[in-house]
Parts: sequence; structure tokens; C-alpha cells
Amino acid sequence: MTVNIITLGCSKNIVDSEIMAARLQKSGHRIFFEGTMKTDVVILNTCSFIGDAREESVNEILVQIERKMRRQVKKIFVVGCLAQRCKRELVDELPEVDGFYTFEELKELTGMPDFDLLGSSERLLSTPFHYAYLKISEGCDHSCSYCAIPLIRGKQVSKPIPLLVEEARKLVDQGVKELMLIAQDLTYYGVDLTGKRELAGLMEALAQVKGLEWIRLHYAYPLNFPYEALEVMNAYPQYCKYLDIPFQHISDDILKSMRRGGSSQYIYDLIARIRETVPGIALRTTLISGYPTETHEQHKELVEFVRKNRFERLGVFAYSREDDTPAYDLGDPVRRNIKTRRVNEIMQLQEGISRELNEAKVGQTLRVIVDAEDQDFYVGRTEFDSPDVDNSVLIRKDKALKIGEFYNVKIVDAADYDLYGTINE
Repeated sequence: MTVNIITLGCSKNIVDSEIMAARLQKSGHRIFFEGTMKTDVVILNTCSFIGDAREESVNEILVQIERKMRRQVKKIFVVGCLAQRCKRELVDELPEVDGFYTFEELKELTGMPDFDLLGSSERLLSTPFHYAYLKISEGCDHSCSYCAIPLIRGKQVSKPIPLLVEEARKLVDQGVKELMLIAQDLTYYGVDLTGKRELAGLMEALAQVKGLEWIRLHYAYPLNFPYEALEVMNAYPQYCKYLDIPFQHISDDILKSMRRGGSSQYIYDLIARIRETVPGIALRTTLISGYPTETHEQHKELVEFVRKNRFERLGVFAYSREDDTPAYDLGDPVRRNIKTRRVNEIMQLQEGISRELNEAKVGQTLRVIVDAEDQDFYVGRTEFDSPDVDNSVLIRKDKALKIGEFYNVKIVDAADYDLYGTINE
């Protein structure tokens, strides 16, 4: 059969889709990752992290149902977090879908009794050939009050280092030069295997894989941060000076209600130590605005936190009330328009910070990987930028460049979230 896999949500879902794709291809099916093409089967890998993500997933299911009615697709299967969390309701509400599969039921969908999302090292890449995501663990042992991930994905299960090294080598054999390490909590990696944090050991092992030129770290939990990972980052040039570390908030009272652990002082000290240990590091963080107990003063405290720390990369979510989470009973008293205004205030501040940091790079020559080509520019990234979520470097077409190759680019201009450059001969 021809199978079209559509992935919604986070990069962890991308990895799951690629593992499913490899198994289905092994069974003789032809696999595509295109949203609108005519195929026998569409598999929707859905997200259910927050309300907006669920709405996007349901809307895409409705789009595919419409395509099925027009005979552009024969069967629709829904997998991922939405199917895991809401299968019972979805079966009743969307009878046109041919099957909803929880994570435990993916063995039925793939027709392989030994199918295991975390245990497999076989991948059919849906990303550009030169970069890939490496999921090092599944689930989460934390109990953040707002988060439904442990309800959906369960407790943390770490993938052993030898399997991750094997997977990395296979990805390099496919042409991958850059790996993004991902997990719900990167820094807790290995605790379920050995009783201690093993991220630094994993980083050491991956640094030995020949052919990997860039490795970056995503989704580090702040509490009990493993500083030895920073020493490994300094020791190996493959490690990008980049760290994605969601802080969520800075108010002590809100951090306590969120069950994040630590304090505002701990966070300020952590940021200072990270920047001191790895000079020039780019920090990406994520914040939640409009938490049920957030006052105007606590919002201003969060704004000041962003102003003082001048994060290189930053995103903000409006709080989403999630069933069965500890924060659910707090209600959702912050009105939507107030949440929107608070999110916009933070992002407007960040826009100015980002522009100032970008303008400081004008005149510098940076190493850039080329991801794509559009009509006017080649589109690339520095070591301080992850695909899809961070800044781009737009390179003038003064000469022909190859996708997936590295070039030295002189930065000649800057915008809020983009740099402009020319090839430095």
C-alpha cells in the first residue's frame, strides 16, 4: 500500500513517525511524508499537549475525513498522544476514522508483535537528510502541576547508550551531520537504568561517532542540573554551544504551585553558572503565561526575568487547563484576552532583545549549515539555532551552495529573528 504519515506536535513525534515508517517500509509499503497527496492510507500522528494542539489534531483529522469522502484516501488511522488520551471519545465522535491506536496498540497497526518505539534503531527520515532528532528517553518522572505528558507517555524509560550510539551511526550512514538530543527531560536520562544521571556519559559516547559535526541538547529540566554535561560540551567541538532549558516561570509562589522544585534564586544562579561555564552559549527557554494563580505583579516579575537574562531564544505558551492534572482544580481564572496580552508583552520584549543580539553579530563570520534554498536566498543556521524553532541565516546567492554543507558566512545585516550574510571566501 501507499502510506502517507502526517506528524503533528513536537520533535518526539517526528521520531515516532520515522520509526513507524521504517517498519512499514520493511513490510513492503511505500511511505510518504506529504500532507495532501493521494494514497491508500493516511496515518495521523497527533499531539495532545495543550488545548491548541488538540484542536489542530482534530482539525487535521476532519481534513482527512473530507479527503476520504472525495476518495483521495482510502483509510485513516490516528495514532499518537491524542489517540492515547482520548481514544474512547474519538471512536464515538469520528466513526469515519478506520482506527485509533494507543501506543500499546501500534504493534497491531504495524503488524509486528515486537514493535517498540523506544527499542528500535531503524528510521526512515522525514527531516532533511543532513539532520535528525535522537530521542534518548520516553515519558517523565516529574509531576509538574500543569502537564499531562506523564499521563499520556508514562514514567521515564531511558534508551541504553549502546542502542543510541548504534542509532546515531545508522543516521550518519544516511547522511546525517547534525543530531538534536531530545526527551521530555534530557537531564534525568539514565536514572531508571543505573540510579544516576547519565547524560554526560551519553554525550561522551556520541562524541565518538565519526561523521557527526553538530550535536545539540533540547529540553533540559532545571532542577538538579548535571553540570558535568557542560564540561563535555566544552571538551568536544561537535557540541553546539546551545541549550534548550524550559524555566516556565520565575515567581517562587508559582514555581511551588507548578511543582517545579527550586526557587527563583536557584534559576538565576543556574543561568549564571551555565553562561560562566560555557562562554557564548545560546540559551533557549520556554515560559507559561496566565497560570491560574498568576497575578499582575507575578507577570511583571516574569517580564523582568526575561529583561535581565536576555535569552537568545525564547517561546511563551498561554496556560492551558488540562484534565486530570494537579492544576486542574485551580480552574482557569485568567481571562483569555489577559493571557494573550501577557504573552504578547513578553514576546515584544524578546523581539527587541533578539534584534539587539543579532545586530551584535553583524561583521562576524559564522559557521553555517545550509538547510534549504528559496527564490532569493539559501537558508541556513548557526550552531546557536535549532531547526524550525530558531533564527535563520539568509545567504545571498552569490555562488552555488549545497544543501547540507557547512560554509563560513559573513553576517552583513540583521533583523528581529534573521541574519543576512554572504559567503566568506
